[in-house]
Amino acid sequence: MADLEIAEVFHESGSLRFRYTRYLVPDGSRWIRHGLFVAYQENGAIASEGTYEHGLEHGPWKDFHPNGQLAALGRYDRGIEIEPWQHWDADGRPEI
Repeated sequence: MADLEIAEVFHESGSLRFRYTRYLVPDGSRWIRHGLFVAYQENGAIASEGTYEHGLEHGPWKDFHPNGQLAALGRYDRGIEIEPWQHWDADGRPEI
């Protein structure tokens, strides 16, 4: 595998929107996400985080409410959801 590079994408306001690691395929035609992926709200709070394994979601993924409270939790195995997602409201109560 090639060396990992940190990629950053910004909101129009200039604040960080996404930060993730990636590598370039050997023929140079495209980038593959690999490692930690974090999405940020415009105010800088974390909106979502998870991990990619050679371009596929892998392991736990979390989404957050604007107040920082956990909003959703799911798990992937090489791009396939392996369990139902759990959801919580902004006060931390489970949603059914």
